[in-house]
Amino acid sequence: MALEIVKYGHPALRHKSTPVTEINSELRKAIAEMFELMYAAKGIGLASNQVAIPRQFFILNLTGDAAEKDEEVVFINPVILNRKSSCEGEEGCLSFPGLYGPVKRAGEVLIEAFDLDGNCFEMTLSAKEDDLAVRAVQHESDHLDGMLFIDRMTDRARKERQVEIDQFEQDFLARQAAGEIESMDVLKRKLATWPN
Repeated sequence: MALEIVKYGHPALRHKSTPVTEINSELRKAIAEMFELMYAAKGIGLASNQVAIPRQFFILNLTGDAAEKDEEVVFINPVILNRKSSCEGEEGCLSFPGLYGPVKRAGEVLIEAFDLDGNCFEMTLSAKEDDLAVRAVQHESDHLDGMLFIDRMTDRARKERQVEIDQFEQDFLARQAAGEIESMDVLKRKLATWPN
């Protein structure tokens, strides 16, 4: 399944994912490949939409270190059950390499999800204890709803970065025009009929 991290402009990033209905070898293989991609890109989290898989799951390893396998966490069909307070911090995204900006998030969340063994688990994360964790869980959860970190920026912050954001889209369209990436219609059809 040769996966790659898609960049802004790809319709998968705006696609609302649907629940995972079965934890099977195909899902396990995709998740293993996602961890490899994430580490290669020097990331700490990656959502299924970012590799054009329209299902609800994401991965995290807040150390960003492939040697720290015990820090890897898989969230399947995650639901944020509760949000409290707020905090602002800088975020980036592997689908926008090199772009960073301030994003306001809940300061505490309760998230429920399933692991790769099908066990349901809950986590309460707080910015007071680990700002990166609470921010990453919300960032990756947003991806599954087609929401991007640029959508959470203030109007001013987004306008300050609009030239860079537009460049990502222009680069994507140029790659399509050159035949390096399939047409929007084909990409959207693949998302609608996945697995394909």
